[in-house]
Amino acid sequence: MEEIQSQSDNYRSSSSSASSPASRVPSSNFFYLRKPGSLRQPISFEDSPEWEDTDADVRVEEGGDSINAATTPVSPSLSKLNSGSLPSPPMPEAAAVTRKTAGASVVWKDLAVTIKGKRKYSDKVVKSSNGYALPGTMTVIMGPAKSGKSTLLRAIAGRLHPSAKMYGEVFINGVKTRLLYGSYGFVDRETTLIGSLTVREYLYYSALLQLPGFFCQKKSVVEEAIQAMSLGDYANKLIGGHCYMKGLARGERRRVSIARELVMRPRILFIDEPLYHLDSVSALLMMVTLKKLASTGCTLIFTIYQSSTEVFGLFDRICLLSNGNTLFFGETLACLQHFSNAGFPCPIMQSPSDHFLRAINTDFDRIIAMCKNWQEGPLLKSKGKASNATRIAVLTWRSLLIMSREWKYYWLRLILYMILTLCIGTVFSGLGHSLSSVVKRVAAIFVFVSFTSLLSIAGVPALLKEVKIYASEESNQHSGALVFLFGQLLSSIPFLFLISISSSLVFYFLIGLRDGFSLLMYFVLNFFMCLFVNEGLLLAVTSLWQNIFWSILTLVTIHVVMMLSAGYLRIRNELPRPMWKYPLSYIAFHTYSIQGLLENEYLGTNFAVGQVRTISGFQALHSAYDISQSSNSKWENLLVLFLMAIGYRILVFVLLHFHVRKNVSLHRIWQCRKSTT
Repeated sequence: MEEIQSQSDNYRSSSSSASSPASRVPSSNFFYLRKPGSLRQPISFEDSPEWEDTDADVRVEEGGDSINAATTPVSPSLSKLNSGSLPSPPMPEAAAVTRKTAGASVVWKDLAVTIKGKRKYSDKVVKSSNGYALPGTMTVIMGPAKSGKSTLLRAIAGRLHPSAKMYGEVFINGVKTRLLYGSYGFVDRETTLIGSLTVREYLYYSALLQLPGFFCQKKSVVEEAIQAMSLGDYANKLIGGHCYMKGLARGERRRVSIARELVMRPRILFIDEPLYHLDSVSALLMMVTLKKLASTGCTLIFTIYQSSTEVFGLFDRICLLSNGNTLFFGETLACLQHFSNAGFPCPIMQSPSDHFLRAINTDFDRIIAMCKNWQEGPLLKSKGKASNATRIAVLTWRSLLIMSREWKYYWLRLILYMILTLCIGTVFSGLGHSLSSVVKRVAAIFVFVSFTSLLSIAGVPALLKEVKIYASEESNQHSGALVFLFGQLLSSIPFLFLISISSSLVFYFLIGLRDGFSLLMYFVLNFFMCLFVNEGLLLAVTSLWQNIFWSILTLVTIHVVMMLSAGYLRIRNELPRPMWKYPLSYIAFHTYSIQGLLENEYLGTNFAVGQVRTISGFQALHSAYDISQSSNSKWENLLVLFLMAIGYRILVFVLLHFHVRKNVSLHRIWQCRKSTT
């Protein structure tokens, strides 16, 4: 026992000073010696030394140069193992005094999870897991790929899909209850960020969406989150960058996604793979930052695949999983001694995380007994949410800011629309106002409406990104289908008006349509409603597929079918009644837009036929396009377009509320199965 303790001291001193070049020469007596006859002995707590929980007091000293993990263990055998320091990134001066957070203890007992398969329930993804996490500490769930790490994390946080069944109990501060809104934060493995916003802007808008109260009160919360995640040097940088400046690296992006949850000041923070796709240096900086965060009192629980020796030395407790079975749960340093006693010592040149995953342990009687004796804490309460009106206002303003900065949203479409309108206008210019020009004007208006509608498909990538951002925010209850829909609707109106006014003016005067301010304003309004309907169609298809290839393919097919049934290639009354006239010609918004524009241009006009006879504009147009003689028919067409725009938005709401949420849940199930099978 004394020999093992001595070697453990050497291991700790070596791992804690690994950043020093002078300390990288291994000691010749570092390797553990396997106990005689222990090769075939099962690993259990019976073989491990007596140990109890420690009261960790992790603090950031003045100046923020290092993290000191000072502990007061009950068992003196581990007293020397819990010392040491690791270098950390410099913190801003304002971060010298860190806001303390009232954490919460989390206990899970006999926790098991099964996921519904195609025919029956599959084997248990997580099998009778027991463990706990205390305020001010970092508890890591570690295991190989497909071991059930993410499933266990989601089960503890209460974020499993309804098709997954959980057995066992989860206690928060000694009380069996579910986590309420605002009391915890959850960071997924992959989070969609808004690249056209700076870090500070992104976090500020996230705070506005999540927290109630006045706007000015939330700036301090944002600054605290920036300091907590050591993002001070990147606060005013664009997340995605632009053509003259690179965006944030993966490490900084990961910290931004964590900081988004910190604006709620959660008492418990769950993180799925915080080191996902990070190199060794970025991983160490990330874990040092999380260690600082834990020092404020927050309870941290996260999953990890493997770690370096330096990173491993920062963990407080470890839960090892393999194929849903719990290999070990306990203090990180006790784990080292525990496996050594069982005959599995860790060599100096091997990472402890890699070494521990090779052993098995299922005896948790000692941990369960400790769970029963914990003192109960206060009940967690749900925090207030921002009102829907506030969220709509925030999303509208944020979307306006994003659209004004992101050229892919509407600026590119504006340029493409202007180029297309100039092409159409020059091709059909100089038509005059004779009877022979009627058919050509009909062709010009048909091409203008159809091609500009088809060109709007260029906005699919931007809309797809908006849907992904909504799905990410909705999963954490930061947004909702109705809130997102109104925010996107209100923010898109100014840009659609800009596109409709600029394109209409160029087309109107190049073609030489009838003079009159009221006629011009109707043309602009009609084209705006056409774009408004088309925007709803784009959003509906994008929400349905959530895939850029299938979305574009579906939209191209829909537009081609609508162009065929719009009444230009063949008058609507002459279309085959099954399918083409009923219902396609009545579903196509092209029909009502073109019909309204032609009625605006030709109703009330007359054309001379010879020297004596004249015919009305309706008669001149009757053989080229089917319109109504009523003076109010153009306004009726405008009303139909408005109702179609509302109908598409209702469809988008249904898709967002059910389909997108279902797809997010299925994606989580897929991740769970990927991590367990």
